[in-house]
Amino acid sequence: MAQKQQMLQFVHTDQQMPDKREPALRRHDFNEIYARFADDQAVTQASRCSQCGVPFCQVHCPVSNNIPDWLKLTAEGRLEEAYEVSQATNNFPEICGRICPQDRLCEGNCTIEQSTHGTVTIGAVEKYITDTAWERGWVKPATPVRERPQSVGIIGAGPAGLAAADQLRRKGYQVHVYDRYDRVGGLLIYGIPGFKLEKDVVERRAKLLADAGVVFHLGFEVGRHATLGQLRVQHDAILIATGVYKARELEGPGSGVDGIVPALDYLTASNRTSLGDTVVDFENGRLNAKGKNVVVIGGGDTAMDCVRTAIRQGAKSVKCLYRRNRANMPGSQREVAHAEEEGVEFVWQAAPDAFLGDRQVTGVRAHRMHMGVADASGRQTPQPIEGSAFTLEADLVIKALGFDPEPLPTLFGEPGLKVSRWGTVMADPRTLMTNLEGVFAAGDIVRGASLVVWGIRDGRDAAAGIHNYITARAAAALAAE
Repeated sequence: MAQKQQMLQFVHTDQQMPDKREPALRRHDFNEIYARFADDQAVTQASRCSQCGVPFCQVHCPVSNNIPDWLKLTAEGRLEEAYEVSQATNNFPEICGRICPQDRLCEGNCTIEQSTHGTVTIGAVEKYITDTAWERGWVKPATPVRERPQSVGIIGAGPAGLAAADQLRRKGYQVHVYDRYDRVGGLLIYGIPGFKLEKDVVERRAKLLADAGVVFHLGFEVGRHATLGQLRVQHDAILIATGVYKARELEGPGSGVDGIVPALDYLTASNRTSLGDTVVDFENGRLNAKGKNVVVIGGGDTAMDCVRTAIRQGAKSVKCLYRRNRANMPGSQREVAHAEEEGVEFVWQAAPDAFLGDRQVTGVRAHRMHMGVADASGRQTPQPIEGSAFTLEADLVIKALGFDPEPLPTLFGEPGLKVSRWGTVMADPRTLMTNLEGVFAAGDIVRGASLVVWGIRDGRDAAAGIHNYITARAAAALAAE
């Protein structure tokens, strides 16, 4: 088997984009918001938890974090115990504390918030607890009670793959993670801007996993360096946790002109530049918003990352074009509010018709929409308004319409791998095993593009399924002797 293994590299940088905007357009960088969040604020916020009979915060947490208990321990000043409770159900609490949409999950369902007294700032407390744990040396590499001879191959070093790797390594399995990129983290490194998730936070977690014995094979493309079938021979079980990266395309006249770019290409270029890489398309301006009129098309969290990145790059203007209204927007309302304060203009209930410009985009022709009847999910369907066309000036158009799966059966050289009509890998909802014996799947490649915290949950569930599968096979082999 042709195998290409690279050394795990960690790049640390304190580089920050200069803020050249007026003071009124203040950036909401995470570290800026919580720079002074210290012991007294953590205790004050944690003490506000009502310890209600039904902890709706925990109910609405995908990983079922025992939030009331670690808030109580924080209120009592028992931070190390609070960290132990927090990390018991979440492999990366310092990451979730930063990027989870708490306004849609735990904080949005806080009993105090529902009673109009303002939510407990659960995310900030979670971030504070875990950062304190790192600073004080409480975070240690996993040390299995015993080493197991079985090995597990994980394809994808994103949230689902890393959570599964952590869980399996703790049980003593020999874990190998294969990823086509040059750094560990997937979208955590290249898809989420540094002002929301500092890259050294991801890098230190990757190093912790490596120190625990997880082996990373970076720059490794399944299907090119080895087929899925070859990896199956090498390992006792395989987990597919590739995520979904294929950008959804824009249609309409002019959609092929220069200056219309996928959101992930744009965000990756920005993140690589901040990590110290030389990115030609950033240097030549193709993936750089500086001095440009930027139009971002889409209404999810990725669109919010794009508009806020463009502001930090010094764009001349930034507009977000979304076909539904604010109430029907899938992205975080907190993110929208921050973007507005930073100078982003939202063009609600509008959709593109065509793109202007001969070779380079110069504008977006759009039309207004009205919200029609609700569909089966209760979400209103936008309908075009006749005669409502208008034009937005644009030097850079960013497509943030969501992501679809890549054709894995073809890419992996495994045509027998079953996928849905959307291209997602089909897996048993109970065990997360695919139709291929010993091959499991988890995260966005199964459920479609979703939240990081759901990826963590799926990775943990997949690790449990893999453990049960391997132990059952070992028991059967022993009984047959």
